[in-house]
Amino acid sequence: MDAYAATPFDHAPSPMPTRAPDDVAANHPEPTDGRALRQTLGRFATGVTVVTCASVHGPIGMTANSFTSLSLDPPLVMWSPAKSSRRAPSFSAAPRFAIHVLRADQEPIADAFMRAADAFDATRWRAAEDGLPLLEGCLARFTCEKTAEHDAGDHTIVVGKVTAMAGGDGDPLIYFRGRYAGIG
Repeated sequence: MDAYAATPFDHAPSPMPTRAPDDVAANHPEPTDGRALRQTLGRFATGVTVVTCASVHGPIGMTANSFTSLSLDPPLVMWSPAKSSRRAPSFSAAPRFAIHVLRADQEPIADAFMRAADAFDATRWRAAEDGLPLLEGCLARFTCEKTAEHDAGDHTIVVGKVTAMAGGDGDPLIYFRGRYAGIG
């Protein structure tokens, strides 16, 4: 028997499909046009998170869609708060933070933390032993130790090593073209 086992990808390539008109090519705004850039970036659907930390002013949180995984080994994630945010200095000073991936029915929580850093009355939560605020009932939660911060224009890239995680069931809250959207 041959030691090589065929996979579904071991076949002759299919002919290229007929090309559709390139709607993207018709619109070429300058990347320096902030409004056009934001609108174009908004065509990338993202999940919605609330990032929390303990601060000298108490627990704080902020809604963010700039979350992504970076590495499985070691387990690293990142998010990027705007430098102009009044909450940014508290997150910069915090050695730990938690990222909460919101469910589709948690739009009010996202809105509450978009408006106020102390919107914890909008949801169930508890404080970890070190005071880190942890939201309950989210689709997923990643508790992280900050490992690095990087300057990134008008934002800061915050990298964290995942030290604990939890996951639940449900559909994610999605942000697309400047508003919340559902799957399907």
